[in-house]
Amino acid sequence: MDREMAVFQLEKLRIREVEQLYIEKDDFLSFREVLIEQPDFQQFRGIARHGGHIVFEYHVDSKID
Repeated sequence: MDREMAVFQLEKLRIREVEQLYIEKDDFLSFREVLIEQPDFQQFRGIARHGGHIVFEYHVDSKID
């Protein structure tokens, strides 16, 4: 996954155009680089799935102190 696609997918998740974002194991590291640059990155929750794939969701009310 390239940088532009990762930003595009994160924005779709952020504005609730999609409820979940499925990231393949092979794309995770490049996706993560873009994810941690987001000002609201703590609102994104990754849920590990079988085989190393991750499903991301966006939670507005999540706070980590």
